[in-house]
Amino acid sequence: MKVYRNHSLKDHNTFGMDVRCTQFVVMEHPDEGEALYAAHLFEAPFHILGGGSNVLFTKDFAGTIIHPAFKGIEVMDDSNTNQLIRVAAGEEWDDVINYCLRHRLYGLENLVGIPGRAGSAPVQNIGAYGVEVKDCIDRVEGFRTDNLQPFVLSAEQCKFGYRDSIFKNEMRGKCLITHVWFQLSKKEHYTLTYKALANEINDQDLSLETVTQCILRIRNSKLPDIRKIGCAGSFFKNPVVPESQYRMLLAQHPDLVSYPAADGMVKLAAGQLIEKAGWKGKRIGNAGVYPQQALVVVNYGGASPEEIQHLYQQVILDVEKLFNIRLNPEVNIL
Repeated sequence: MKVYRNHSLKDHNTFGMDVRCTQFVVMEHPDEGEALYAAHLFEAPFHILGGGSNVLFTKDFAGTIIHPAFKGIEVMDDSNTNQLIRVAAGEEWDDVINYCLRHRLYGLENLVGIPGRAGSAPVQNIGAYGVEVKDCIDRVEGFRTDNLQPFVLSAEQCKFGYRDSIFKNEMRGKCLITHVWFQLSKKEHYTLTYKALANEINDQDLSLETVTQCILRIRNSKLPDIRKIGCAGSFFKNPVVPESQYRMLLAQHPDLVSYPAADGMVKLAAGQLIEKAGWKGKRIGNAGVYPQQALVVVNYGGASPEEIQHLYQQVILDVEKLFNIRLNPEVNIL
């Protein structure tokens, strides 16, 4: 375990916010939770930070940032049809995807290119191109920060929803995820329900490599390179509205993009709503909405937390004024 005082977080969040924390702790082994508990760090303000790719720091963090850095991928069960792997929280997400590609394991390939660490994946129930990580999660393990008791939750117990889970609700701020178990298929199959992906693949021969390369091309055409432009990917969730509200909006906006959702609800494309509200490509100072994808709020360099806040709050107000729909951030705002 490594401990740093008054530590800069600029290199630990993809938005590039130049903020600091009182203390930064690098966990090099899951058992180090015992030392953190003994030092009473969980009794004071703390936040668990993986790759920092889904967070917006709005100010200095007056507390401890805990950064799980321990890695490892273990095969827990291997049959002719499936492989069950246990992935440490500190593993880079793309390294998990690369493991699947090397071992011809199917299920997670549509999630290639998403920045972050494995331990964060179930919290947000990350998803892209017709697939959510819950589709392959077998269980999640970790410990409670209030009493150090270990837990193992099945996928059902994780209460996964659209960009949601028990870790964002009942267990928010009360646990630390140490490992995620994935049940992956050895049987070749692909999820090509996302129209842009199907169009990109067109008549190419299907393979894991083809699918991942096509997805990366789509992502790179729409999303900024976080090494050059600060952002946290999709800033807003796609809103889900009742069918009746959707019909009313459709009468006013016949080109409205929609997707069926559970319980008779309809999911709308937040990016389209933002574009119709006039924000796509708009820039205020060093903050802006990305020209290629209106879902993405960006830091063009040197933006302050206040600039980013002002911009995304104005986006929310203008979309609500036009559509009577209030967008909710997908990004964790601290």
